[in-house]
Formats: sequence, structure tokens, C-alpha cells
Amino acid sequence: MALTSVAEAQSRLLGSVVPLAVETVSIEAAAGRVLAQDLAARRTQPPFAASAMDGYAVRGADAGAGSVLAVIGEAAAGRGLPRPVGPGEAARIFTGAPLPDGADTVVIQEDTARDGDRVTLTAATAPGRNVRPAGLDFAEGHVLLPAGRRLDARALGLAAAMNHGVLPVRRAPRVAVLATGDELVAPGTEPVGPDRIVASNQIAIAAMVRELGGEPIALGIAPDDLDAIRGRIRAGLDAGADVIVLLGGASVGDHDLTGPALAAEGVAFDVQKLAMRPGKPLMLGRRGAVHALGLPGNPVSSHVGAVLFLAPLLRALQGETDPLPRLEPAVLGTPLRANDHRQDYLRATLAVDGGRLVATPASLQDSSVISVLAASNALIVRPPHAPAAAGGDTVDVVRL
Repeated sequence: MALTSVAEAQSRLLGSVVPLAVETVSIEAAAGRVLAQDLAARRTQPPFAASAMDGYAVRGADAGAGSVLAVIGEAAAGRGLPRPVGPGEAARIFTGAPLPDGADTVVIQEDTARDGDRVTLTAATAPGRNVRPAGLDFAEGHVLLPAGRRLDARALGLAAAMNHGVLPVRRAPRVAVLATGDELVAPGTEPVGPDRIVASNQIAIAAMVRELGGEPIALGIAPDDLDAIRGRIRAGLDAGADVIVLLGGASVGDHDLTGPALAAEGVAFDVQKLAMRPGKPLMLGRRGAVHALGLPGNPVSSHVGAVLFLAPLLRALQGETDPLPRLEPAVLGTPLRANDHRQDYLRATLAVDGGRLVATPASLQDSSVISVLAASNALIVRPPHAPAAAGGDTVDVVRL
């Protein structure tokens, strides 16, 4: 069977995605969700000319050094002055307060001397100084948050300032996660046993799903038994999964049952083997609107496969317009030998050195070594047949 390139596999995967339905949630519950519609401001911000400093609101014509003005009242945030400022007058004003009618500048309090109901200006101020004009931030009706924007703290703060209490977002994708293998036991099992392995993939993948705004459905650990695996897949489908992820058993050995189990449950495969390392035995398929991924059992292969395929799938299901991992240029910290026919994803650490982003690959790249993966913050991407590279050469990286 010919190997499929990563780019082609990603294209097939994302080409079949239909974004999930739209739902409305409170702004307090919208963190990490993705906007389903453009969001326009429901008000102008600020809605009035406002003071940017504590001081005195005056007419520009009266703002010369040495002017002595009558103090006619006070304006504070949420409480404006009910009358205009006229010639020879000033109003005590505080930061955020509406600028009174008639005034067009604010003299900071450090440049004044107050004596009862009169104030002397000790320094001149030009019209418009220390004033935030109405609409400085945004105007009512302007679209400030586009559909497809993931709602982080900055976006939610803006949405709140735009006077939105509820937001239209894509439904969170439900992702059923099943680990397979006779050798696996759950974390915390005592005693583990001499021939067993503590399962970690399902924990890492579920965490990634949560980080990407999805809802993991834990299907546990299934033995290497076709009927048992099929039963867990059906449980995930019955739970309303949008995505089924099987971990392990994706190769062609006698105990590799991911492909047969998914096929027996009606999954048609778009991709079954990839020209990448780690993660060659990786499967992508669908059953109707449900997407299925078979990821390798080695934890590094599983994680890299999830970064390249599961993460973009979840972003696309939520309506993000640019779901693929972003490539960044960096310089190599150490030399690399020439690559073969598979696209390589080397675990690496990124650091800034002399203003340059430097990527240093780990010396140990075995796909079973979780400690190296946990210590890495990037993947160096080596295209098929890339020539040998020297330290200081430019490479592409994907941040973890």
C-alpha cells in the first residue's frame, strides 16, 4: 500500500469537515469556544468624550498658564456635570468622567493650584489634551470579532465591552477516546504486573481535546479482542461522539485490530498509512458525519499524530478558518543528517539566542520515549529527502 503524504492526508481530512451546529451560551461560559458568527459592537466605546486624567475640565481659550478660573462643580466616572463649562470656569474632573459640555481639554491636577472655589493653572494646556474622544476604541455596528475566532480572555473582554451578554458559538465536539492493548493497565494500578504497561495515551489525548474546546468521552481500555473493541466503538457512537479516536493496534500485526474493528462498524477509510515519522501506521476515516482516527500505540507517535490531525479536525469542526498547525522558521542548534522518503517530526526545544529563534533537536528520538516529548516545546519538520543541514541553517518548526 502506497504511503500518503501528510499534506495530502490533511487535505482529505479537512475537505470532509462540516462545522458543528451553532448554539448560544452566556459570555461567562464562552471561554475557549469558537465564534460562529461575526460579532458587531452594540455600542460606541467610549460613548462620550472622557477625561484621561484627574484634573480640571476647561475651555481651550482659558487654558493658558496663570489663568484663574472659578470651579463650578465636579464630574466623576458614572456621574457627569449637569451644566456646561463657560468662559472663565473650570470643573473638577476625574479619570473616566464625561467631559462637560463647553470644555474641550483637561488640565492635569499637577499643573494647578486650588484655593477654595478658584483654581490657578500653572502650566498651559492645548485643546484636546488628556481627553479620550467618543468612539476612540470602537463605534457601534463595527465588526470587531470575526466568525472563527477562538474566544480567549482578550476576545471575551472585548465582547463584553461591546455589550454582548450571550455569544453564538459552535457546539463543542464530542470525542470518544479508546486505548487498546492486552498489555495496558490504567494509571494508578497496583501492582502493575511484570508484562504490563501503564496506559498514558488516553490521558494525553483527552487533555488535548479539552484544551481545544472539545468534550472527551472516556471509553477506557479494551483488550486485543475484535468484539470488545467493536463494543466500545458502539458505546462511543451511542454517546453522540463526533469523533472516535482509537489508540494502538493501527499497524498490520496479528494483534492490530483497530482497522478491522472500525471497518466492521461501518467506517470507510480515507488514509491508512502515512509517509511520516513518527506515526506511519495512522488511519483516517468516516462513518457518515462521524470522523474516526486510528493513532499508533507508541505515545510519541500518538501525540504527533494528534497534533497533525486530531487538533486540526477539532478546530475545523468548531469553524476555525485556519486549522492546520502553524509553521515558523527557526535556526538549527545542531546539525541534522539527510532525511529519507518520510516527513520527519523531531522533538526539539525552542529558545531565543541573540534575537534568533533556535531549535535544538533532542538526541533521543525514539517514538516510545515520553520524557523527551514532555521536555520538548516544538517539532522540527523535515520534508522527505531533505538534505543534511548544518547548525545555523533555517528549518520549519511547529510549536507544542
